[in-house]
Amino acid sequence: MLAILPVFALVATALAAPAPENPILGITVGSPAAPAATPSGAPNPSQVTINSITYGGTGCPQGSVGSYISPDRLTFTLIFDSFMASIGPGVPITSSRANCQLNINLQYPSGFQYSVLDTQFRGYADLGAGVTGVQSATYYFSGSATQASTSTTFKGPISSDYLVEDAIPFTSTIWSPCGAALPLNINSQVRLTSTNSASSGLLTQDSVDGKVSFVVGVQWQTCKP
Repeated sequence: MLAILPVFALVATALAAPAPENPILGITVGSPAAPAATPSGAPNPSQVTINSITYGGTGCPQGSVGSYISPDRLTFTLIFDSFMASIGPGVPITSSRANCQLNINLQYPSGFQYSVLDTQFRGYADLGAGVTGVQSATYYFSGSATQASTSTTFKGPISSDYLVEDAIPFTSTIWSPCGAALPLNINSQVRLTSTNSASSGLLTQDSVDGKVSFVVGVQWQTCKP
């Protein structure tokens, strides 16, 4: 049985360098799923919790991320010190890309499986003429070869905060396996390229927030016998 339940909101948010004079650039990717009434076949929300979060990557080396998980295990926050890509004269080519691998262990009752439908990324893009920035994310469950990916491209010149709302199309939906609560992995990346050697650019992601709550729709379905 397939159900849409507003239970789990995995919100990936990057708080960027302040630029109050600039508007937020909002971009929606994919087709959001329409919320429906809470079905009787979905798990009890009180039994859905986040057990642990681990991380690693050039954008989040060990010791560079502050984390907080609320006492009720329903909210996590990560604050990054190093999640930034930059390009320009005198900037090493290795600085043009940064990534962070997040590993999220979600606990929920047996007999169910879930899929994440949407996320949010917030950051700051300061790109000169000829500079292109890409913010992307890949989602998959440990042990599974099936993946879902989202990507947003920014073209310079631009100097603005950005808010990217990723809605994964139903046809690309990935499901947690039945019979085992395996970790959900999110590989988030920012990268820059340039066709103008004199131009420079900066693309950041500075924090990630996630919630398990009655906020954003998630697909749940019961496992077949």
